[in-house]
Amino acid sequence: MAALRGRGWRPRPFRQFVLKIHSRCNLACDYCYVYSAADTGWRRQPPRMSRRTAEQAVRRIAEHIARHDLGEAEVVLHGGEPLLAGADFVGWLADELRRRIAPGVRLRIVAQTNGVALRAGMLDVLAERGIDVCVSLDGPARAHDRHRRFADGRGSHAQVRRALELLTSERYRRVFSGLLAVVDLATDPFELYDEILGWAPPAVDVILPHGNWTTPPPGRFPNNDTPYAEWLIPLFDRWYSAPRQETNIRLFSEIIQLVLGGASRSEAVGLSPVGLVVVETDGSLEQVDTLKSAYDQAAATGLDVFTHSLDDALDSPAIVARQIGVEALGESCLACPAGRICGGGYYPHRYRAGSGFRNPSVYCPDLFRLVRHIESRVRADLTSPRRVPQC
Repeated sequence: MAALRGRGWRPRPFRQFVLKIHSRCNLACDYCYVYSAADTGWRRQPPRMSRRTAEQAVRRIAEHIARHDLGEAEVVLHGGEPLLAGADFVGWLADELRRRIAPGVRLRIVAQTNGVALRAGMLDVLAERGIDVCVSLDGPARAHDRHRRFADGRGSHAQVRRALELLTSERYRRVFSGLLAVVDLATDPFELYDEILGWAPPAVDVILPHGNWTTPPPGRFPNNDTPYAEWLIPLFDRWYSAPRQETNIRLFSEIIQLVLGGASRSEAVGLSPVGLVVVETDGSLEQVDTLKSAYDQAAATGLDVFTHSLDDALDSPAIVARQIGVEALGESCLACPAGRICGGGYYPHRYRAGSGFRNPSVYCPDLFRLVRHIESRVRADLTSPRRVPQC
């Protein structure tokens, strides 16, 4: 830290604030990084964030925004399943955020939900407060229900479909911000895409299953094949070749942005400094919660909103490591021609017991192949001669 500051380096302020307003869930998804992975911290968390904790979290967020003169910020209501906190709490929290954060700040509030508790009464509150809604959907019923099930084994697709019918209706569509889907190699990527397009989402997050070198994701080992690239590349080609953009698949658009020399806005790829902090239901400050897939307490900082400012979290070595870009990469990533685009891959996916996070992503071969494929498609379009219309 001293050496970094001596060279003039300064941390970037947080711009995205994740509030874990409910630490339990109404589903038991088998790939969940909160309940089915290495971390057991959820057992020690109160089920719901209290108003006292929420008020203090909002104070800290407003303080951080004002201190760094931020013009825009995003607050994500998360869990567990955040809507289990109830419509009254969600509405009150949104009001508290808008009351305490300066009116000149462009504040976006988003609820990330599995959709099961998304009913008309809740949607009325979300729409009235201008809270955007992103819903998890893993494809058609048989694909979605393979993993996203209730504790008794029942699938949740029927409930999610009913929720999306409401959310995409004329009354509520203005707060529909998109869909999130986890890649499953057993699901045809085109079937997933067709299901997604049926809801006409403005954006889609396609997420790789959370795993690492110690606990690899499904299908990633024992060989050096590229099953996830083979799944993603046909999806990219269909998306990219459409005569008009049908939706924004963020993973692909981020890689294109990086190929063209821009900066990433996502942690999934690229080297942009992390700008996210998490507040747990007890007020603890944590790093991105997907780190829970690595080992117990991997996301912990030892800080909380009652005794620490968010600037204190900026000085946490673990967060600094995710703000220094290329300096945090290992030798293999530095030498890789795609390293500055994939950025070593998503930080939680780099973990290996004994050597920490200074490794390439467990998805390294897949990311390399995907990046080079996208590079070739974009380069071909930029260099191909264009037919000039004749008078």
